[in-house]
Amino acid sequence: MVSVVHALIQSVRCLGAEGFFAAFESAWHLGLLTGSDRALVRQGIPARFRHLVDIARPDAESGIESLLRLRLSRLGIRLESQVLVAGVGRVDFVLAGRIILEVDGRLNHDGPAQRHRDLVRDAEAAAAGYETLRFDYALIVHDWPRVERAILGTLARSRRRMHEQR
Repeated sequence: MVSVVHALIQSVRCLGAEGFFAAFESAWHLGLLTGSDRALVRQGIPARFRHLVDIARPDAESGIESLLRLRLSRLGIRLESQVLVAGVGRVDFVLAGRIILEVDGRLNHDGPAQRHRDLVRDAEAAAAGYETLRFDYALIVHDWPRVERAILGTLARSRRRMHEQR
């Protein structure tokens, strides 16, 4: 058995940037890393990966949330994470103040009852002036270009609307 720190340091060579980032954020979220542990990981990985430790946060509740945020950060897009929206509840991300991004893993979103709950939340968000985009694991991992187009298109429309309102 090795420590979490050692496992993360080794994982960057096997998993690459995205896999390491998701594992690092997951370990942090689960409370498995102290501040000094994070510093040791940063010190122990190749320099080209250190920025990943610098941008990591402990609020991602799944690896696909981490992956989505990392990929959008590479496009210069910043997200608010784990945002409480009145009448809706806590959402995964808010982009540009009015676009909700939900990352649906099977565990919390599988089955008719959970699907209905998600649709009710989306309806409440729409009533409050938000647009919700919902992506599952398969889309984020295996069909990223489609996810990226949806987000960029929605963001462009939102910016046009804001500009027209001025």
